[in-house]
This record gives sequence, structure tokens and C-alpha cells, in this order.
Amino acid sequence: MTVTTLYGLPNCDTCKKARNWLTRFEVTHEFVDYRAHPVPPATLKAWAQHLGGWEKLVNKSGTTWRNLLPQRKNPGTDPEWTLLLKEYPALVRRPVVVQADGAVSVGFTDNGFKKLFGR
Repeated sequence: MTVTTLYGLPNCDTCKKARNWLTRFEVTHEFVDYRAHPVPPATLKAWAQHLGGWEKLVNKSGTTWRNLLPQRKNPGTDPEWTLLLKEYPALVRRPVVVQADGAVSVGFTDNGFKKLFGR
């Protein structure tokens, strides 16, 4: 049995919609709250590489990003990015979907999930 893993925050509305969609379409999945179970730096780096860079993994439109000090908004290295995400897990776009084959995607839309899961 292949299992999709959904990483997010339990109170995030987008994560709730994604979880409900997966349940409705009977997609076997598990949910990981990445505040309660922090994602290792190597995994964050792998996700960023798979998605095409840190810019694709980090949510810059939320209040967490806007409230950062200006000098924190320009991480130049992988360790700086992973430290920032360790300190502020809400900066990771939600949800992060990791499929059994290792494919990584971020975000949720009904049509996007239909395409992703062949429904």
C-alpha cells in the first residue's frame, strides 16, 4: 500500500481542505503536524531542491514573513534557510505533499489534487 504524507499545521484552513479532499477521494494518507514533529533540515533542503528552490517552499505572503526583521528575509545559504524554517515553521507553504514515490508538491487546489492523484 502506498501512502501519501501531508505535512502542515492542524489549524490551517488549506491543510484542512486538503485532508478532507484526500479522505473524500479515498486517498490513503497520513498527516504530520510539522510544529509538533519538526522536519529535519536535510528533508527541508531536499524539498526545496525538488520544488526548484527555497522560494518555492517558503510562503512570503503571510504575516509570519511580513513580521520578520528585514535582515532575516535574505537567507543566502541552505543552513540559513533551514534555521529560519526551524524558528518559524509557519513559513513553509502548506500543505507539503510527499507521495510514496518521493514526489513533492506544495499547496492545495481541487483541480491540482485531481491532477496529482489522477481523480
